[in-house]
Amino acid sequence: MVDIKDRIIRAAIEEMQDKGVKFSVDELAKRLGISKKTLYQHFPSKVEILDTIIDRIFNEMNEKATSIINDEQLPLLEKIKRVITVLPDHYDIINRNNYEQMKRYYPEQYDKMAAYLENDWELLHGLIERGMQEGVLITMNLSLVMKIVIDAMNSTLDQNFYKQNNITIAEALAGIVDILLYGLIPENKR
Repeated sequence: MVDIKDRIIRAAIEEMQDKGVKFSVDELAKRLGISKKTLYQHFPSKVEILDTIIDRIFNEMNEKATSIINDEQLPLLEKIKRVITVLPDHYDIINRNNYEQMKRYYPEQYDKMAAYLENDWELLHGLIERGMQEGVLITMNLSLVMKIVIDAMNSTLDQNFYKQNNITIAEALAGIVDILLYGLIPENKR
């Protein structure tokens, strides 16, 4: 059985999908069919709900990445590809609109999300560094490589661009990985 905290988080994610970060606690309680008082017994504030959502999304990504890295059957290059393309279950709420709303209305949560988006790449950093050491990747300035990879991955925050061009986020990430790892040269000409 799903506990009430999980139900609240799931409903809050649905509210964010429908209305963005500016959803109200009243709307959330109504969606759940509970009183605000009951909701506040489990989460003292909307800020705590947002913090929990942010932490869960990025913890989930780290768990998935760690699982990929620990898979002894995967070659290093495949691990790099898969770690770059890891998506949490609710990646759709990490979009430009919610990000900008957080910046304006919830600056601490914005800072937290920005820190995750900019700094939570140690696992990938280690894989790329290992790839350079083992000769799987060309050796170049690792800070530059990470900057390019992070910026490319974070471009998926602009989900409107991808929707307008009929590209899913998963397809966008796969395309970004292909371009980053193989350039624009066709496979038969490499």
